Amino acid sequence: ASGDANDVVTKGLVHIRLQQRNGRKSLTTVQGLNAKLDLGKLTKAFKKEFCCNGCVVDDEELGRVIQLQGDQRDKVKKFLVEEEIAAKKNIKVHGI
Repeated sequence: ASGDANDVVTKGLVHIRLQQRNGRKSLTTVQGLNAKLDLGKLTKAFKKEFCCNGCVVDDEELGRVIQLQGDQRDKVKKFLVEEEIAAKKNIKVHGI
């Protein structure tokens, strides 16, 4: 993220949630990222970094949401802060 775009990113909250699937399977969703970000490239980086599969889903209510397999909440938060995509105070992790 560039310096001027970083100020725009930090306005809204980024929500990281865990959804339970069948059995022990779970899904991590990342919502509220800046619309100017290329979510496809970000998802690709998540997949390589966390060794999991993922995709970008268009939701009517929530907008574009990143879905990742497994419980990746802590890793996603750490990644977003280290890459300066979102400020630590603006990331809300649900389900802890």
